[in-house]
Amino acid sequence: MADTASPSGRGLLVAAAGCALAVPVAVWWLVGDLSADVPPGTALDHVISPPGLGPWAEGAAGVGALVVAGVTATLLVRASRRRRFDRRWWAALIPVLAAGAVVGAGWRVVTAGTVGANIGAGLTIMLGGALVALLLLWAAGWSARLLLARRTLR
Repeated sequence: MADTASPSGRGLLVAAAGCALAVPVAVWWLVGDLSADVPPGTALDHVISPPGLGPWAEGAAGVGALVVAGVTATLLVRASRRRRFDRRWWAALIPVLAAGAVVGAGWRVVTAGTVGANIGAGLTIMLGGALVALLLLWAAGWSARLLLARRTLR
């Protein structure tokens, strides 16, 4: 008897994409503002200005992203346990999620207000950018390998 409550292959693809999109926002919200604590009236320098979201909108985006990431990750784990989601795809999805986490945390560092130079922004762009590129290259290569293997089996 088929489990009608479990998502289809297309539903699992949507869940994986939703999780990949939600993780950077969730991490961005969890990290919070990293601006320097300065006396009132002191102007802060920004490498990139942070988005002009109010506290309510920021909280709504963060909580929403946490819910989406949690629900989609749960769906994928359940489908994997029931063998409806090929476990080999985790080797592509986990690096994508890790890259998203680096992007979310890195965005907070790059948009942090400082007095003077933001050394962390430069390091984040150089090291974080390289790490994100490597993680995404791994995920793309592994995905291509799985897709080619599937095509040759047909």
